[in-house]
Amino acid sequence: MASLIDTLIDVLDKENTEYEALLKLSEEKTSAIVHGDVEKLQEILGAEQKHIDKIDALDKDRIDAVNDICSVLKIKDHIKIDDIVELLSSRPKEHDALQKVHLALKRTLDQLMRINENNKTLLTESMDMIDFELNLARNAYIAPQTTNYGKSAYEQGSYDGATSFDAKQ
Repeated sequence: MASLIDTLIDVLDKENTEYEALLKLSEEKTSAIVHGDVEKLQEILGAEQKHIDKIDALDKDRIDAVNDICSVLKIKDHIKIDDIVELLSSRPKEHDALQKVHLALKRTLDQLMRINENNKTLLTESMDMIDFELNLARNAYIAPQTTNYGKSAYEQGSYDGATSFDAKQ
């Protein structure tokens, strides 16, 4: 049982390390978004994908470790890490180590979620600004030429001096 707990602690520690790497990349992503550095964003996304692949493999290892612990304890339902921590209350060394790595992982994930939410907001605002600028440019290109007045209320060719009403319009 102790080796299964050690395996779980090791897997959770490795997951935390990978999530911390993602956290650093997310902070870099914030800077790239603010500065509009698309090349840097693409580079960061590639690096993130490598860490996500490692996390996927570690997740499978974590699930296997929890399932093995459930088998040893003859528990049929899938349990959470918190439940395993409670079960280890009589074994302070494993209890404390598992609780420590579990809390560290939770903190890292909370920080990552906060930064990713901030990045999402920045990207949304950036896209809204781009959309606004595109609409502004499009409207400037197709705007009618009826507002070109000079000092004498007309410019060359825009007012012929006669006042008439076009009934066909």
